[in-house]
Amino acid sequence: MRAGEVLWCPDEARKEHANVTAFTRWLQRHRGLSFPDYMSLWKWSVDDIEAFWGALWEYLEIDATPHAAVLGRRAMPGAEWFPGARLNYAQNVLRAERHGTLALLHASEDRPLAPMTWTELGAQVRILATRLRGLGVRPGDRVAAWMPNIPQTVVAMLATTAIGAIWACCSPDFGERGVLDRLAQLSPKVLFCIDGYRYGGKRLDRRGELERILAGLGSVQHLIYLPYLDPGDALRPRPGAFSWAEMLDHPPIDAAEFSFEPVPFDHPLWTLFSSGTTGLPKAIVHGHGGILLETMKNATFHFDLHPGDRLLFFTTTGWMLWNFLASTLACGAVPVLYDGSPSYPAPDALWKLAEDARATMFGASPSYVEQMSRAGIVPRDRYDLGSLRSISLAGSPATPDCMAWFYRNVKSDLWVANGSGGTDCCTGFVGGVPTLPVRAGEIQAPSLGVAVKAFDEGGRSVLDEVGELVITAPLPSMPVGFWNDPGGARYREAYFEHFPDVWRHGDFLRISASGGCCVLGRSDATLNRYGVRIGTAEIYRALAALREVEDSLIVNLDLPDGRFFMPLFVKFAPGAEPSAAAEIIRDTLRREYTPRHVPDKIIPVPAIPMTLTGKKMEVPVRRILQGVPPEKAANRSAMADPSALDFFVDYAATQRDYSLRGD
Repeated sequence: MRAGEVLWCPDEARKEHANVTAFTRWLQRHRGLSFPDYMSLWKWSVDDIEAFWGALWEYLEIDATPHAAVLGRRAMPGAEWFPGARLNYAQNVLRAERHGTLALLHASEDRPLAPMTWTELGAQVRILATRLRGLGVRPGDRVAAWMPNIPQTVVAMLATTAIGAIWACCSPDFGERGVLDRLAQLSPKVLFCIDGYRYGGKRLDRRGELERILAGLGSVQHLIYLPYLDPGDALRPRPGAFSWAEMLDHPPIDAAEFSFEPVPFDHPLWTLFSSGTTGLPKAIVHGHGGILLETMKNATFHFDLHPGDRLLFFTTTGWMLWNFLASTLACGAVPVLYDGSPSYPAPDALWKLAEDARATMFGASPSYVEQMSRAGIVPRDRYDLGSLRSISLAGSPATPDCMAWFYRNVKSDLWVANGSGGTDCCTGFVGGVPTLPVRAGEIQAPSLGVAVKAFDEGGRSVLDEVGELVITAPLPSMPVGFWNDPGGARYREAYFEHFPDVWRHGDFLRISASGGCCVLGRSDATLNRYGVRIGTAEIYRALAALREVEDSLIVNLDLPDGRFFMPLFVKFAPGAEPSAAAEIIRDTLRREYTPRHVPDKIIPVPAIPMTLTGKKMEVPVRRILQGVPPEKAANRSAMADPSALDFFVDYAATQRDYSLRGD
């Protein structure tokens, strides 16, 4: 399959039914604007951002008080969106509530697919929000969770945000240290938690880790405990602790009687966490208005979601995709929540779930496609996928063959919407457009309202060349800031230091003259593993406590066909036995963080390449392993020990651990 080859074209019925078509016609009727094609619409949306976002606010019928302007201040960072408006994210989500209609579907390894109606969801949110208020939770307080991808977590998030408190969540596969590195920064007042979960057919009791997490979160005044692994498990008595059932044991609260907390556009909604490449994961704060507006835009136009559409995405609560999935409720879509292994009890477990749920959109990653291909699984031969209309493909760069796999093995009439974005803005920057052709190995176009460009090293926009992914105009969902970052110095350093007044995201991007995009992996040291970003600093913090390790360096390589190879290079301490020390490293990373933190291979090295200022040379090493000539990948004159690079040059030339050819 050649890059750029057309894999699918929408028919006229698909174009006619698309939300972006309806929006274009609305703009013509209400604004007198005419756009002959998508790219002309996109260009207007980034050239006249006030007109675009103002029109979108009206088109999506955002429930809010009046605003004085669309953009009070345009500075980036520091843009002021919709000054004067007061709104509530959860209130806008629960507008979709219709008595007795389906809100979401959920399943797990040991629980069959089951529905949750809007009647149930709305009732539980109102009761839980009222109980939280009764516990003294006020706007701006932090409410944290250590919960899986289940309906109770959605209820807890909506109840928290309904009263103006700030939500944060870690998935239960995060170990004690990974949770504390994140949540301790926020000093949460309330913690939602479980006793354990199942994964891959195994029971994982987490009560021991929970006790240690609570010991490290001295700010927690109230614990809300869900016995999920063992439903009959009783909560150990402690001050301020309640079971989930106790919290919901309350008379129903009529929707008309419940009061949502109206907050300014930028009032903190939730905190997501960066990967932690240069230290503790950054606590990225997003606002009510920005997330609501951006999520509804992305879901409506770039996922083409209509009321009743059913989305099946495999995700955990520790990934921004969970926040997006839950937020699609605002569009009347039906998220399909799944808690468990995507390959249990069989490698094609998710396709069986897609059949049972009658999913209209299925989320996948290139690495998942590779697993299916190697297992010889052809979903269309095994399952009834008559409801399936589209694939959301994300997580890492998709090759032409990866995209073509769906047309050969799933359906010939299928919109494969490849995309890329980030936790930082909790959205996609480039993505699918249902009215455009799908081309092999390409993302269809930049997203509406996102002034995305590829910059060369001099800060010049380039086409048909690989450059840095940048955004040159404000987005409503850009972070309000980082938690504990007075003055915003860390925020500016993270995104605006390289190109002043321009957001530098940290991805390589190529944009064609026709608008098609290719994201080519990270341009910084962040590890992108199976679509989840991992910070190198987390790895190094864990290894620093091991006497067997003197120093280390880790990189992740994006390989053809959606594969990854994440080697950890270790300079072992004198006297350490490498094989035994390697097992200690694996156990430590799995226990303290997640299984995704465990490297594919641990390789002894004589020295770790460092700059003269003591910084590990992760990016140059990765480039060398990807085949870049050493003289172009690294400046030896800036190294503390130039000979430390020799091992990596030799390894790249002679290794057999990975292939850059896809065979």
